Amino acid sequence: MIWAIACIGLAAVAASVWRRQWIDAALVAVAALALALVCGEIALPVKPAATLDIDPKNPPHSLDGVAALRLKGDGLRAAQWDDLPARPLAWDGAGTGGIALDFPRQLALGRMFVLTVHRPAGAPARLQLLAENGWVLSEAKGEGDLSVQWLPSVAEQLVLRARLLASDGSVIDEGPVPFRVSEAQPLRVQGRFGAPSFDLRVLDELLAGSNALLDWQISLGKALTRSETPREAIGEPNLLLVDAAWFEHATPAQRGAMLAQAEHGATLLILGANAADPAIWSRILQLDLKPQPDKATEGAPLAMSVAPFNPSEHGPWHAAGKLLWTRQWHMGRIGWLGAADWHRYAISDPHALALWWQSTLDALGVTRAEPVEWLAPDEMPLPGQRLEVCARGVKGTAVFPGLRQKLAWQRRPDRVDASCVAVWPQKSGWLQVESPDSDASSAVYIFAPADWREWQAQERRHATARYAARTPVAAQGFPAALPRWPFAVVFALAMLALWWRERR
Repeated sequence: MIWAIACIGLAAVAASVWRRQWIDAALVAVAALALALVCGEIALPVKPAATLDIDPKNPPHSLDGVAALRLKGDGLRAAQWDDLPARPLAWDGAGTGGIALDFPRQLALGRMFVLTVHRPAGAPARLQLLAENGWVLSEAKGEGDLSVQWLPSVAEQLVLRARLLASDGSVIDEGPVPFRVSEAQPLRVQGRFGAPSFDLRVLDELLAGSNALLDWQISLGKALTRSETPREAIGEPNLLLVDAAWFEHATPAQRGAMLAQAEHGATLLILGANAADPAIWSRILQLDLKPQPDKATEGAPLAMSVAPFNPSEHGPWHAAGKLLWTRQWHMGRIGWLGAADWHRYAISDPHALALWWQSTLDALGVTRAEPVEWLAPDEMPLPGQRLEVCARGVKGTAVFPGLRQKLAWQRRPDRVDASCVAVWPQKSGWLQVESPDSDASSAVYIFAPADWREWQAQERRHATARYAARTPVAAQGFPAALPRWPFAVVFALAMLALWWRERR
């Protein structure tokens, strides 16, 4: 096409020159050149975009005109990277090692508080959990990850301290450990038992001591039943408790009603110590029971006696811990507890027995419905840094009295069923947050910049690695093309001028 335009243009110019029409020859040359530029494509030289060196103490707010980034050190926090568009990142000098802390920010009274420090395996270290007055509450030694635990005695807002020490006693890292202990919603339990036992008596006392609502019935004979009614309306129970004797002697209607509750979301736990008819369990629940050795025990630190019949991990049933097997039952779950004679520890070690029962219910998946669930921050909150406060079950507005701010909850597509607000705390300490429309409140602890430096460095390295993965290679750009519309206008004007001269 370009060659054809050039040949025709040269011929027209030559004809105009032969007739000594110099102006026409110039107009034809201009028109031919403009038409060739319209049909062709001319690339403009592109100025290479700049590479920006990032200062972690003063991160950029915009990357306009920046094609790539260069960084040394541990990098930026996740909240800072999220404010920047994706660019190729050359990252040099990233630190090594580091630690990460794992602990619950909210805890129900009666539950064990566990702090775990994740660290690379290697040199031995010592982890200490300290009270506010400096007393050592718990201590752990070893290599790799370390965990300490402590049982709070009252519902309150706590700021303990922890420190990680090297083998020579030097401090590797230390800082506050904030969490809130709250009164939990009482567990709603419906119990039906076919034979009295010391185990049931101890279990009744444990559940009553945990403030559970109990609907309790024990058959003492053919026409004699001991009942315990809840102190308030129980509604839909969280936990259904039956012993194997009740299930085996219940009518089909009674068994069907119990299984229907589990089918609609309740958790059914069967105490298998007095099972005597394996055929019923195989037919109704696909539970294949096998005889167990006499006087067998299993578990630690509490050695529980093994029930006469226990299942194997077969079909829909799966082991969920020592002497516990579970299966899904439509929207709920069914569990088989193959332990017996746990009443032996009610006097010798009542605290360990309560923890064993709590771990059993946790493994079974028994939950207490909370109207509002406050989510832990994705990274350590710091003063002057953006903080996202998220919760499930909230509506309306969020109020921060310490910041004198009132913000509307906003849904987040990356958080299932949760709503969030963003704030910039100005100082360390507890930051209170209230949701008046949901009748709920909580608090987020803001760490000081000097707290847990190794943990902060680890978080920055992980956030920087995630950002670098967004655009791992620089995009191969193409030079920009020269715009064509000005040459089309020149071609049209030249042709109009030639037409006008010919008509004159």
